[in-house]
Amino acid sequence: MIIDTHSHLYAEEFDIDRAEVLSRATQTGVGAILLPNIDVESIAALENLADTTANCIPMMGLHPTYVKANWQQELATIEKQLFAAPGRYCAVGEIGLDLYWDDTFLEAQKEVFRIQVQWAKKLQLPIAIHVRKAFEELFAVLDEEWTPELSGVFHCFTGSKEQVQRILKYQQFYFGIGGVLTYKNAGLAEVVKEIPLDRLLLETDAPYLSPVPYRGKRNEPSYLIEVVSKLQEVLGLSAAQIEKLSSANAIRLFALEKFLTFEHA
Repeated sequence: MIIDTHSHLYAEEFDIDRAEVLSRATQTGVGAILLPNIDVESIAALENLADTTANCIPMMGLHPTYVKANWQQELATIEKQLFAAPGRYCAVGEIGLDLYWDDTFLEAQKEVFRIQVQWAKKLQLPIAIHVRKAFEELFAVLDEEWTPELSGVFHCFTGSKEQVQRILKYQQFYFGIGGVLTYKNAGLAEVVKEIPLDRLLLETDAPYLSPVPYRGKRNEPSYLIEVVSKLQEVLGLSAAQIEKLSSANAIRLFALEKFLTFEHA
């Protein structure tokens, strides 16, 4: 079984053919798909998919690029959703910092991230971290909020070897690896060798960041087999080994036993 630990399959990009996308995922061995929330507007679609599709497992959080002037109202709605249904969500996510476009709301992003980390600790849930052009700023907040019980994943990890070592000091944090690994000039292949095998997760971030040979097209969970293939090349492991260890990691981090509706190895 392959677990896609980060997919926006509820997004409108899939409205035309979501059933076919899910069928292709099943045919390629994807047995579970984790759904990170984005903002208040995405909640309804996310909840609908989670309610109607087995092994599509929701997270709840406010994405950093959706932190705007009204962030307090958005966060209040997210909080209500998250705390209203204990056991409903597998993680608080996706949350973090993003300075790729601008830093207008940097301080607000940091406050929103901090608050959501505190929620995760209170609820004993892992966090799914989005970080883009903001590693040092995020580390600064995480250093202040980290306690040994906090766990999570750096989703779509594209950092350096040095950042791998920094993250490992947080003890219970994992690395989400997706399509960027297959990009010729990304440099991620050498970095992945530094990640312990018991901290490796697979993800698509669909509909974004499709792996080669689908780069530039809409991403989907079935394309994870291309990431597995590249990991075989980089790590010298079989596809079965990669699938087994990455799924075991996902099950452990997100406590997926209580969400999965079929027996897993």
